[in-house]
Amino acid sequence: MNKDKQFVITINREVGSGGRTVGRLLAERLKVKYYDKALVAGLTEKFGLSIEEIERIKARKKTWWNEFNTYYTVLINSAQAPMEDEVKLTTASMFETEKAILQELAREESCVVAGRSGFLVFRDWPNSLHIFVQASKKHRVDRLMKKRGISEQQALDVIKEMDESRETYIQKYDDTSRYDTRNYQLVLSMDNMTPEAAVEVIMAYISQMNG
Repeated sequence: MNKDKQFVITINREVGSGGRTVGRLLAERLKVKYYDKALVAGLTEKFGLSIEEIERIKARKKTWWNEFNTYYTVLINSAQAPMEDEVKLTTASMFETEKAILQELAREESCVVAGRSGFLVFRDWPNSLHIFVQASKKHRVDRLMKKRGISEQQALDVIKEMDESRETYIQKYDDTSRYDTRNYQLVLSMDNMTPEAAVEVIMAYISQMNG
């Protein structure tokens, strides 16, 4: 991936690993937009978007990009912004709508995309980098307990549910696994590593890619 040209970085991660934070910090470091399921779902809901509506807007050459930028700024800075883990896209039509939105946004400018389908959406995208962020069960449990104020058993339940639902989601649309490292160029373990340190590792990797 050449960071001096328009690019897309996808972050796939295990719940409780801190990958969402890594994605945000990486976007800030690279000075590009950060997108996740919550933001895309919010955009879809606000503008009532579907595949057909997206195509109609593009055909009319409407400046929906400017409208989205305004909405994006409000949502990402709002205390009411939905958490990504609470957003569930369960139908093929929603997957295709999300895919179309993300690809349309990526055509406009460089971005970091966090979410369970990012590596599928941008699998064949030019100048892209796909990253998987993982951690030990203990790390994930400890982080969820602290972040959400829940018990150890509740954290274990969240991990079990999210791991299963995300894997099922991927397998609905492709014959692969989110744990298959061949889907990524870089895999990071967050045990004994802060999100800030992970960003440094990613930046170093990108620098090496740029020779």
